[in-house]
Amino acid sequence: MLVSLKIENFALIDQLDLDLQSGLNVLTGETGAGKSIILDALDAVLGGKASGRLVRTGSRKAILEATFEVHPPLRQWLQQHDIPVEAELVCSRELTASKSTSSKNTGSKSTVRSRSRLNGVVVNKPQIEALRQLLIEMTAQGQTIQLGSADLQREWLDGFGGEPVLAQRQTVAAAYEVSTAARQALERRQRAEQQRREQLDLFGYQAHELSQVGIEDPQELERLKQEQQRLSHSVELQKQSYQVYQILYESDGSTEACSDLLGKVENILTDMQRFDPEVEPVLALIGDALAQVEEAGRLINTYGEGIEADPERLMAVEQRIMQLKQLCRKYGRELPALIEYHQEILAALEVLNGDGQSLEALETAYQKAQTQLDSDADQLTQLRQQAAYQLEEQLIAELKPLAMERVKFKVDIQPQTPNATGANAIAFLFSPNPGEPLQPLAEIASGGEMSRFLLALKACFSKVDPIGTMVFDEIDVGVSGRVAQAIAEKLYQLSRRHQVLCVTHQPLVAAMADAHYRVGKQVVSDTQPKSKRKAAPDAAGEDERTVVRVMPLDTDARREELAQLAGGRSHQEAIAFAESLLAQAETIRQVG
Repeated sequence: MLVSLKIENFALIDQLDLDLQSGLNVLTGETGAGKSIILDALDAVLGGKASGRLVRTGSRKAILEATFEVHPPLRQWLQQHDIPVEAELVCSRELTASKSTSSKNTGSKSTVRSRSRLNGVVVNKPQIEALRQLLIEMTAQGQTIQLGSADLQREWLDGFGGEPVLAQRQTVAAAYEVSTAARQALERRQRAEQQRREQLDLFGYQAHELSQVGIEDPQELERLKQEQQRLSHSVELQKQSYQVYQILYESDGSTEACSDLLGKVENILTDMQRFDPEVEPVLALIGDALAQVEEAGRLINTYGEGIEADPERLMAVEQRIMQLKQLCRKYGRELPALIEYHQEILAALEVLNGDGQSLEALETAYQKAQTQLDSDADQLTQLRQQAAYQLEEQLIAELKPLAMERVKFKVDIQPQTPNATGANAIAFLFSPNPGEPLQPLAEIASGGEMSRFLLALKACFSKVDPIGTMVFDEIDVGVSGRVAQAIAEKLYQLSRRHQVLCVTHQPLVAAMADAHYRVGKQVVSDTQPKSKRKAAPDAAGEDERTVVRVMPLDTDARREELAQLAGGRSHQEAIAFAESLLAQAETIRQVG
């Protein structure tokens, strides 16, 4: 329950201390009186959006403070987050405005720094947002637009189903996460398998091609080129080798051979040695030279005799050279590097063929995870069907007193591909009039019907929701007469289980209040220094400011306010009508 709300320098509010009661609290006032500002402040203190524009003009800081009674779920939450537990929980938020200069077209924009505390302990935005779920639920007439959201309808159904549905939904979310991870692992493995097969095909083809060629000797191409040269010039080589042989060893008679000349020199030196031993070294050299020339002659003769013209061998050599050159060009490598690459792909093929990761095992794991997800989702569907049946019964029962006696409502649950929220597409189907078929809620319901539907829905949730305070912002817009009275009674019934804070323009609703507050604007003297005042459009208003004031109403003041709401002014007939409303409300309270 919201005990009090303190607001300082927020929008048009300079200072406000609002003490609230249990039961039905009503805020009334003319359009634009500032009622929405109070609700904006309550929203902001519990983590709602805030901007520098919300800080009162002329002030740098707005201070918001909401005090709540501590109930068991709230106590447990505070203990879990190491927040001091006291008899009451004080939620506070400071908004500090600053200016950031922009372009000439956009001017300066206000920004705001924010700090939130719980019982004096600084907390972050996610903590405040989580805590908010235990403190208040705010409902505006404009929210009826959201009633058509399939996601929101699913959230409402699951919330109505309570802990069994929410727990099973968490189980489904966990199973979906496991299934998704298994599917992704399988897809990665399948892609890897495809890549592996492509690599196997490529390497297998290359290995076969290179193996067929039979490359092993890095110098083979050079040797083949040399052999090609020898075979291509065999005739010339034969002729030249014979010429060398003649010169060295066996002359044709026209000139003396080198060996003959050296023999003559050897004979002369032998004669000379008999008279002078000093020529002996020269004789030894000539003897060696003669032996080498004779050996060279024999070798060149053998070489020449061995050279033969072999066209077939020459063709084979040239084809082999062409084959090796084509491979080298194809793979972009010289022959020694190509031989190394051949060994590398042979090794890679062994690794690829020996991959131990089992595609079948991953497929089995995915199928198992998917089966578990389907099973968990089926259980969630069954729980949702049970909750849907109960919601249909209760919602129709709640709508009948709201002048919708023959309304039809159904929660349509259709199968869909399982995801983290289950395997169901949820749709609220609605028929407000006899003879009309059930259709999606957002497509058929009028604004007044949507308001009543939303109120009835909240009434259903109130029986299972531990929320302490329910806030309704003009939930009764667009209705009057008997429907307005029905809404008033429904709000009162809700206030027996929850504290209800309601902004309304309906005298029938206001009359049912346990506590009634009038919100209005006043023009007061501006006490700020002139240097901090906002420039006024005319000099006459420079010393005045508009502020919002809230006044709790006693019985006489309530009579006057209800008369104003009913007739626009406090004349005798309006007063009499207001008194009748209060008397009627008292009768309803006594019966309730």
